[in-house]
Amino acid sequence: MANATDHLWMHFTRMASYSAGEVPTIVRGEGAYIWDSQGRRYLDGLAGLFVVNAGHGRTELAEAAAKQAGELAYFPLWSYAHPKAIELAEKIASLTPGDLNRVFFTTGGSEAVEAAWKLARAYFKRTGQPNKYKVVSRYIAYHGTSMGALSITGLPGIKSDFEPLVPGGIKVPNTNFYRAPEHGDSPEAFGRWAAEEIRRAIEREGPDTVAAVFLEPVQNSGGCFPPPPGYFERVREICDEYDVLLVSDEVICSWGRLGEYFGAVRYGYQPDIITTAKGITSGYAPLGAMIASERLMEPFLTETGMFAHGVTFGGHPVSCAVALANLEVFAREDLVGHVRANEGAFRSTLEKLNDLPIVGDVRGDGYFYGIELVKDKGTRETFDEAESERLLRGYLSTALFQAGLYCRADDRGDPVVQLAPPLIADQQQFDEIEQILRAVLTEAWNRL
Repeated sequence: MANATDHLWMHFTRMASYSAGEVPTIVRGEGAYIWDSQGRRYLDGLAGLFVVNAGHGRTELAEAAAKQAGELAYFPLWSYAHPKAIELAEKIASLTPGDLNRVFFTTGGSEAVEAAWKLARAYFKRTGQPNKYKVVSRYIAYHGTSMGALSITGLPGIKSDFEPLVPGGIKVPNTNFYRAPEHGDSPEAFGRWAAEEIRRAIEREGPDTVAAVFLEPVQNSGGCFPPPPGYFERVREICDEYDVLLVSDEVICSWGRLGEYFGAVRYGYQPDIITTAKGITSGYAPLGAMIASERLMEPFLTETGMFAHGVTFGGHPVSCAVALANLEVFAREDLVGHVRANEGAFRSTLEKLNDLPIVGDVRGDGYFYGIELVKDKGTRETFDEAESERLLRGYLSTALFQAGLYCRADDRGDPVVQLAPPLIADQQQFDEIEQILRAVLTEAWNRL
């Protein structure tokens, strides 16, 4: 639409890019596909933004929203409850690992991460350890854009405009085995090394100052880094040894993305807190949550105890109703089982691209993959900043979209193409993704 640039300030967007061109405008979705205002169809290879897990066009989710809005459109969770929040909290608690039974609703992922850091600080103040406030997280990891979440985020490029940030953010190496600085010949040894880097960071800072470790089950930013074998087992031991909370940031990795309701279940570790959002409603309404263990709730159960935090629209009745309907779809169609049954086919289809000279690594789990692009396959040489700019923004992003695939070409780290289709996707969509990527990446290589 011609007037999109006159008033709409788009997120993470170079607005000048559209000064002489039309903004792509998406008007409709159905299943794994979306359509623009010109009637062109695209395969949604990113589920919107790792969000539309149940697929587009689910009328039952829209109907659940309308029904709830007609009964009770809004009421806050500030000293009051409403039925859908109660029901959804109970449902979530039945799916989480261990005793993560306390559900604090937000409106999105950044707010959930913010709430988790605030809870960690408040918990240790109330249990006699007021100096424990710092947070360990990984290089290149993205945890959100609010000031606390941004301080946990490990991406310098999106932080510099907003510094100084909240003090206490500590960064450690991530689990990109393809770029392993140590033990590149052994995933197990690399995993132990990466976990020990967390221990070393806690000891450097002083265990009495560190409140939490924030980790995604599969790190998104940088291009889908799965955990090496034994990594989370060792991290859990380290957190227990130093009385540090383990926060599993599952804003992307929950609700079936990795073939389980929660990524922590996929990789067999027990967090103290899970942060979640996105797929909890499949994007049909905004909702997030911080899910905490019973232990973390205890200091706030005294007569005057209160977690002094809240947001106006956290646990919105319409959003909670949509989430419940979304989880009914998950159960009825076994979407989580569908991912487990088809993830091998998704992987093997993407791995066909390994024969292209520009493809260095294909990595991920479930329906969550990154394809790292390289200048030299043998040496793993990457592209410099100018080359990456020309490759990703100068060609790939537009070319993939024009070829009918909506996904993410990203260089917050080494250049990658990220894929996270709706959980309803099957071999037809896998083949379509591979064919479009093959054609566009081949042309990209020819242009280098």
